[in-house]
Amino acid sequence: MNIKVCGITQLKQLQQLDKLNIDYAGFIFFKGSPRYVVDKISKDELSNADFDIKKVGVFVNADYDEIMKQVDDYSLDIVQLHGDESPELCEEISENIEVIKAFRMSNDYKQDIDELVSEYDEVCDYYLFDTAAPSNSPKGGEVPTLYGGTGEKFDWKQLSKARIEKPFFLSGGIGMEDAAKVKGFKHPDFFGVDINSRFEKEPGVKDLALVMQFKMALRPPTPKGE
Repeated sequence: MNIKVCGITQLKQLQQLDKLNIDYAGFIFFKGSPRYVVDKISKDELSNADFDIKKVGVFVNADYDEIMKQVDDYSLDIVQLHGDESPELCEEISENIEVIKAFRMSNDYKQDIDELVSEYDEVCDYYLFDTAAPSNSPKGGEVPTLYGGTGEKFDWKQLSKARIEKPFFLSGGIGMEDAAKVKGFKHPDFFGVDINSRFEKEPGVKDLALVMQFKMALRPPTPKGE
């Protein structure tokens, strides 16, 4: 199973994740995030890093020119679009680089997932399903839209009955305690798991021992007799 560790802000931790054979590392290029990478890892450091781990740039409602500039500056391997990006923008970007399109999932079961993703079927390479922010404030006030990072899980059963027909990542509030649940989740297009805040010592600083434990917990059981 593929593992993506998102919100990396230290080059040393990227190197350590590479040594742990983690598959994907996410770098957030959204200024509203406490894990905003631009002022923490320089473009020269990241573009010159010779690692096997795939570098994923995470963007929220950025325009084409901004995204492609960061792709070039940081030598990104994949772009993750985590906002309200149009299929047209996805298509334009996908002509140059692989695209992960993220969708925010609520637990009201009112979403038709296959309808939700249908416009993006031909214009991206992967999907990612994350948890939507709560729609109402406890005090009744307006809540700003949160593009991930809620630390909460949505009900994965919603995905089980959807066709989807594209490799996808599960995301949203996944922690060490969810390893068995992740292993037990079944869907023919389930490609990987995206982890972030529940594997941190502080925003942008990962607990790599916990990441390693999670990776080990996801390993298939060794057949008897081996």
